[in-house]
Amino acid sequence: QVQLVQSGGGSVETGGSLRLSCAASEYTDCMAWFRQTPGEQREGVAIASDSKIYYIGSVRGRFTVSRDVAKNTLDLHMTNLKPDDTATYYCATLARQSPVLKLKCGRMPLPPTDFDSWGRGTQVTVSS
Repeated sequence: QVQLVQSGGGSVETGGSLRLSCAASEYTDCMAWFRQTPGEQREGVAIASDSKIYYIGSVRGRFTVSRDVAKNTLDLHMTNLKPDDTATYYCATLARQSPVLKLKCGRMPLPPTDFDSWGRGTQVTVSS
């Protein structure tokens, strides 16, 4: 597995901004940010290949991913945050080679089962 170290997050009021960072121990074709609230399934917020990024509709225009391939990092810049964005956010990647995932990455939503390496999670809380 690939080791993923997350940082950032915290608590803000509605309309505020936060940044999450994820550093991977090695390069992988596809990296992603997921989020999860208690009792709900983990959902993919942003899925990034080297050149393409897919955003879930509810964050499009507010969240931006920046990926540094040389440094194996994936940052999530979150602006205009809303209470519905409150969740635990996880960085994820797939350690093994997968031509299928490589083709899909950044072009469409992907389920958490497509990924085998996960960060420990970072809490983001947005108050109204």
